[in-house]
Amino acid sequence: MQSIKEIQDILSTLDVSDDQLAQFQQDKRKGVQNALNKYRKKLLKQEELRQAFQERMKYEKPLWQQQQIVAGVDEVGRGPLAGPVVCAAVVLPNNNTLYEVNDSKQLSDKKRRKLFQDICEQALDISIGVGSAELIDKENIYHATELVMKQAVESLNLKPTYLLVDAMTVPVDIAQQKIIKGDANSVSIAAASIVAKEIRDDLMKTYDQVYPGYDFSHNVGYGTKNHLEGLREMGACPIHRKTFAPIKDIL
Repeated sequence: MQSIKEIQDILSTLDVSDDQLAQFQQDKRKGVQNALNKYRKKLLKQEELRQAFQERMKYEKPLWQQQQIVAGVDEVGRGPLAGPVVCAAVVLPNNNTLYEVNDSKQLSDKKRRKLFQDICEQALDISIGVGSAELIDKENIYHATELVMKQAVESLNLKPTYLLVDAMTVPVDIAQQKIIKGDANSVSIAAASIVAKEIRDDLMKTYDQVYPGYDFSHNVGYGTKNHLEGLREMGACPIHRKTFAPIKDIL
Protein backbone atom coordinates (compact mmCIF):
# COMPACT_ATOMS: atom_id res chain seq x y z
CA MET A 1 0.00 0.00 0.00
CA GLN A 2 1.24 3.47 -0.86
CA SER A 3 1.97 5.82 1.98
CA ILE A 4 -0.17 8.90 2.53
CA LYS A 5 2.81 11.08 1.61
CA GLU A 6 3.25 9.25 -1.71
CA ILE A 7 -0.43 9.71 -2.55
CA GLN A 8 -0.31 13.38 -1.55
CA ASP A 9 2.66 13.89 -3.89
CA ILE A 10 0.81 12.22 -6.78
CA LEU A 11 -2.34 14.29 -6.24
CA SER A 12 -0.37 17.53 -5.96
CA THR A 13 0.79 17.15 -9.57
CA LEU A 14 -2.82 17.18 -10.88
CA ASP A 15 -1.64 14.47 -13.30
CA VAL A 16 -3.72 11.57 -11.99
CA SER A 17 -5.13 8.70 -14.03
CA ASP A 18 -8.71 7.49 -13.66
CA ASP A 19 -7.45 4.20 -12.22
CA GLN A 20 -5.36 5.98 -9.59
CA LEU A 21 -8.24 8.26 -8.67
CA ALA A 22 -10.61 5.30 -8.25
CA GLN A 23 -8.02 3.56 -6.09
CA PHE A 24 -7.49 6.60 -3.88
CA GLN A 25 -11.24 7.08 -3.47
CA GLN A 26 -11.43 3.58 -1.94
CA ASP A 27 -8.71 4.47 0.57
CA LYS A 28 -10.44 5.41 3.85
CA ARG A 29 -7.41 6.95 5.53
CA LYS A 30 -8.16 10.52 6.59
CA GLY A 31 -4.91 11.87 5.11
CA VAL A 32 -5.78 10.42 1.70
CA GLN A 33 -9.33 11.78 1.79
CA ASN A 34 -8.02 15.24 2.74
CA ALA A 35 -5.57 15.08 -0.15
CA LEU A 36 -8.42 14.12 -2.49
CA ASN A 37 -10.47 17.10 -1.32
CA LYS A 38 -7.52 19.42 -2.00
CA TYR A 39 -7.10 17.80 -5.42
CA ARG A 40 -10.78 18.40 -6.30
CA LYS A 41 -10.55 22.04 -5.18
CA LYS A 42 -7.43 22.57 -7.30
CA LEU A 43 -9.16 21.03 -10.33
CA LEU A 44 -12.18 23.28 -9.80
CA LYS A 45 -9.99 26.37 -9.48
CA GLN A 46 -8.05 25.40 -12.60
CA GLU A 47 -11.29 24.97 -14.55
CA GLU A 48 -12.54 28.36 -13.35
CA LEU A 49 -9.23 29.91 -14.46
CA ARG A 50 -9.54 28.28 -17.88
CA GLN A 51 -13.09 29.53 -18.35
CA ALA A 52 -12.19 33.08 -17.27
CA PHE A 53 -9.17 32.93 -19.58
CA GLN A 54 -11.34 31.92 -22.53
CA GLU A 55 -13.65 34.84 -21.74
CA ARG A 56 -10.67 37.23 -21.76
CA MET A 57 -9.81 36.06 -25.29
CA LYS A 58 -13.24 36.87 -26.73
CA TYR A 59 -11.86 39.91 -28.61
CA GLU A 60 -8.69 38.19 -29.81
CA LYS A 61 -10.15 34.91 -31.07
CA PRO A 62 -12.11 36.23 -34.08
CA LEU A 63 -9.18 38.46 -35.03
CA TRP A 64 -6.72 35.57 -34.84
CA GLN A 65 -9.07 33.50 -37.01
CA GLN A 66 -8.80 36.27 -39.61
CA GLN A 67 -4.98 35.98 -39.43
CA GLN A 68 -4.70 39.42 -37.83
CA ILE A 69 -1.59 40.36 -35.85
CA VAL A 70 -3.14 41.67 -32.64
CA ALA A 71 -1.38 43.98 -30.21
CA GLY A 72 -2.78 44.80 -26.79
CA VAL A 73 -2.01 48.35 -25.65
CA ASP A 74 -2.23 49.81 -22.16
CA GLU A 75 -0.61 52.52 -20.03
CA VAL A 76 0.33 52.96 -16.40
CA GLY A 77 1.02 56.19 -14.55
CA ARG A 78 -1.52 58.79 -15.62
CA GLY A 79 -2.43 59.74 -12.06
CA PRO A 80 0.86 60.08 -10.09
CA LEU A 81 2.44 63.39 -9.13
CA ALA A 82 5.87 62.28 -10.29
CA GLY A 83 7.55 60.05 -12.84
CA PRO A 84 6.73 59.07 -16.41
CA VAL A 85 3.65 57.62 -18.00
CA VAL A 86 4.59 54.21 -19.42
CA CYS A 87 2.83 52.32 -22.17
CA ALA A 88 3.31 48.74 -23.35
CA ALA A 89 2.27 47.07 -26.59
CA VAL A 90 2.19 43.26 -26.50
CA VAL A 91 1.61 40.76 -29.30
CA LEU A 92 0.60 37.34 -27.99
CA PRO A 93 0.42 34.04 -29.90
CA ASN A 94 -3.01 32.46 -30.25
CA ASN A 95 -1.81 29.39 -28.32
CA ASN A 96 -0.62 31.28 -25.25
CA THR A 97 -1.27 29.77 -21.82
CA LEU A 98 -1.38 32.94 -19.74
CA TYR A 99 -4.36 31.75 -17.68
CA GLU A 100 -3.80 34.10 -14.75
CA VAL A 101 -2.98 37.25 -16.71
CA ASN A 102 -5.54 39.84 -15.64
CA ASP A 103 -5.86 43.50 -14.69
CA SER A 104 -2.51 44.38 -13.10
CA LYS A 105 -4.28 46.27 -10.30
CA GLN A 106 -5.88 43.03 -9.09
CA LEU A 107 -2.57 41.18 -8.71
CA SER A 108 -0.12 41.01 -5.83
CA ASP A 109 3.42 42.26 -6.48
CA LYS A 110 4.76 38.68 -6.39
CA LYS A 111 2.11 37.32 -8.75
CA ARG A 112 2.50 40.24 -11.16
CA ARG A 113 6.28 39.76 -11.32
CA LYS A 114 5.84 36.05 -12.08
CA LEU A 115 3.27 36.79 -14.79
CA PHE A 116 5.55 39.48 -16.24
CA GLN A 117 8.20 36.79 -16.72
CA ASP A 118 5.63 34.43 -18.27
CA ILE A 119 4.49 37.15 -20.70
CA CYS A 120 8.08 37.88 -21.73
CA GLU A 121 8.62 34.17 -22.42
CA GLN A 122 5.44 33.67 -24.45
CA ALA A 123 4.89 36.98 -26.26
CA LEU A 124 5.78 37.24 -29.94
CA ASP A 125 6.79 40.87 -29.42
CA ILE A 126 6.79 43.53 -26.70
CA SER A 127 7.63 47.22 -26.86
CA ILE A 128 7.57 50.11 -24.41
CA GLY A 129 6.85 53.81 -24.70
CA VAL A 130 7.89 56.26 -21.97
CA GLY A 131 6.62 59.81 -21.57
CA SER A 132 8.59 62.04 -19.21
CA ALA A 133 7.19 64.51 -16.70
CA GLU A 134 8.36 67.26 -19.08
CA LEU A 135 6.29 65.79 -21.92
CA ILE A 136 3.27 65.51 -19.62
CA ASP A 137 3.61 69.14 -18.52
CA LYS A 138 4.00 70.29 -22.11
CA GLU A 139 1.23 68.26 -23.76
CA ASN A 140 -1.15 67.48 -20.85
CA ILE A 141 -1.47 63.94 -19.52
CA TYR A 142 -4.10 62.74 -21.99
CA HIS A 143 -2.25 63.79 -25.13
CA ALA A 144 1.08 62.66 -23.67
CA THR A 145 -0.47 59.22 -23.11
CA GLU A 146 -1.64 59.11 -26.73
CA LEU A 147 1.87 59.96 -27.94
CA VAL A 148 3.45 57.31 -25.71
CA MET A 149 0.97 54.69 -26.91
CA LYS A 150 1.88 55.60 -30.49
CA GLN A 151 5.56 55.29 -29.61
CA ALA A 152 5.03 51.81 -28.16
CA VAL A 153 2.99 50.57 -31.14
CA GLU A 154 5.41 51.93 -33.73
CA SER A 155 8.38 50.38 -31.90
CA LEU A 156 7.08 46.85 -32.34
CA ASN A 157 9.22 44.74 -34.66
CA LEU A 158 6.23 42.57 -35.54
CA LYS A 159 3.92 45.15 -37.09
CA PRO A 160 0.35 44.73 -35.81
CA THR A 161 -2.65 44.82 -38.10
CA TYR A 162 -5.13 45.34 -35.28
CA LEU A 163 -4.95 47.02 -31.86
CA LEU A 164 -6.95 46.33 -28.73
CA VAL A 165 -6.61 49.41 -26.51
CA ASP A 166 -7.67 50.10 -22.96
CA ALA A 167 -10.20 52.95 -23.09
CA MET A 168 -8.23 55.12 -25.53
CA THR A 169 -7.53 55.58 -29.22
CA VAL A 170 -3.96 55.37 -30.47
CA PRO A 171 -3.16 58.03 -33.13
CA VAL A 172 -1.87 55.56 -35.74
CA ASP A 173 -3.28 54.33 -39.03
CA ILE A 174 -4.06 50.83 -37.75
CA ALA A 175 -7.50 49.30 -37.22
CA GLN A 176 -8.28 49.25 -33.51
CA GLN A 177 -10.91 48.81 -30.86
CA LYS A 178 -11.21 50.87 -27.69
CA ILE A 179 -12.32 48.61 -24.83
CA ILE A 180 -13.57 50.01 -21.54
CA LYS A 181 -11.88 48.18 -18.65
CA GLY A 182 -9.86 46.42 -21.32
CA ASP A 183 -7.26 45.15 -18.86
CA ALA A 184 -9.98 43.01 -17.23
CA ASN A 185 -11.61 41.92 -20.50
CA SER A 186 -8.76 41.22 -22.93
CA VAL A 187 -5.73 39.01 -22.29
CA SER A 188 -3.61 41.11 -24.68
CA ILE A 189 -4.46 44.37 -22.91
CA ALA A 190 -4.00 42.71 -19.51
CA ALA A 191 -0.54 41.54 -20.59
CA ALA A 192 0.33 45.08 -21.68
CA SER A 193 -0.96 46.40 -18.35
CA ILE A 194 1.32 44.04 -16.40
CA VAL A 195 4.37 44.83 -18.54
CA ALA A 196 3.82 48.60 -18.25
CA LYS A 197 3.28 48.36 -14.49
CA GLU A 198 6.45 46.32 -13.89
CA ILE A 199 8.59 48.59 -16.06
CA ARG A 200 7.27 51.75 -14.45
CA ASP A 201 7.63 50.40 -10.89
CA ASP A 202 11.26 49.48 -11.60
CA LEU A 203 11.87 52.96 -13.02
CA MET A 204 10.44 54.57 -9.89
CA LYS A 205 12.67 52.41 -7.68
CA THR A 206 15.64 53.70 -9.63
CA TYR A 207 14.41 57.27 -9.28
CA ASP A 208 14.19 56.71 -5.52
CA GLN A 209 17.97 56.26 -5.53
CA VAL A 210 18.50 59.38 -7.64
CA TYR A 211 16.00 61.55 -5.75
CA PRO A 212 15.77 60.17 -2.19
CA GLY A 213 13.37 61.56 0.37
CA TYR A 214 10.07 61.12 -1.52
CA ASP A 215 9.69 57.34 -0.95
CA PHE A 216 9.29 56.69 -4.68
CA SER A 217 10.09 52.98 -4.21
CA HIS A 218 6.85 52.50 -2.32
CA ASN A 219 4.47 55.15 -3.67
CA VAL A 220 5.72 55.05 -7.32
CA GLY A 221 4.94 58.76 -7.57
CA TYR A 222 1.44 58.83 -6.05
CA GLY A 223 0.64 61.41 -3.40
CA THR A 224 1.09 59.37 -0.22
CA LYS A 225 1.79 60.87 3.20
CA ASN A 226 5.56 60.23 2.89
CA HIS A 227 5.65 61.70 -0.60
CA LEU A 228 3.81 64.87 0.44
CA GLU A 229 6.05 65.27 3.49
CA GLY A 230 9.09 65.01 1.20
CA LEU A 231 7.58 67.68 -1.05
CA ARG A 232 7.01 70.03 1.88
CA GLU A 233 10.55 69.54 3.17
CA MET A 234 12.53 69.53 -0.07
CA GLY A 235 10.26 70.98 -2.72
CA ALA A 236 9.84 69.42 -6.17
CA CYS A 237 12.50 67.38 -7.96
CA PRO A 238 13.06 67.12 -11.74
CA ILE A 239 10.63 64.22 -12.23
CA HIS A 240 7.68 65.95 -10.53
CA ARG A 241 4.84 66.99 -12.84
CA LYS A 242 4.79 70.76 -12.47
CA THR A 243 1.27 71.17 -13.89
CA PHE A 244 -0.22 68.78 -11.32
CA ALA A 245 -1.59 69.97 -7.98
CA PRO A 246 -0.15 70.24 -5.37
CA ILE A 247 3.18 70.60 -7.25
CA LYS A 248 2.09 73.74 -9.11
CA ASP A 249 0.88 75.24 -5.81
CA ILE A 250 4.26 74.55 -4.17
CA LEU A 251 6.09 76.08 -7.12
